[in-house]
Amino acid sequence: MADSRLQREITSRASQERPKQWQQAELLPEPDKVPGFAYRWIRVATLNNADPRNLSAKLREGWEVVSVEEQPKFKLLVDPNSRFKDSIEIGGLLLCKTPIEFVEQRTTHFAKQTQAQTEAVDNNLMRQSDARMPLFKESKSSSSFGKGF
Repeated sequence: MADSRLQREITSRASQERPKQWQQAELLPEPDKVPGFAYRWIRVATLNNADPRNLSAKLREGWEVVSVEEQPKFKLLVDPNSRFKDSIEIGGLLLCKTPIEFVEQRTTHFAKQTQAQTEAVDNNLMRQSDARMPLFKESKSSSSFGKGF
């Protein structure tokens, strides 16, 4: 009798479950990824003041508004008073998506722009440098072991 009870305790459902732990709520939940698309929360309002300029710029860059049908897990999070019906807005941020190719092209564009600006600053500094008083002085130091002072 004791063996059957021990066997039942070992195979019970409670012993197979992981202990439940509290987790802090995410400020912005992560959407389910669709292959080939990148997701981003885009500002549409700040302190209840609409920001149509930001949204317009992002839409012109190729971002598209994600509908609730595409991300059904957000159905309960939709703001009923939102200006963007059937879309996902949380705290003045609107969920949008764009093809990954656009993100890669944007990254390349800004990397080139940063490189050009860095080269311009370096060239300007080197032009102002004088051999008698260089802006950047290469110093060489050496150390040796075993020699006394």
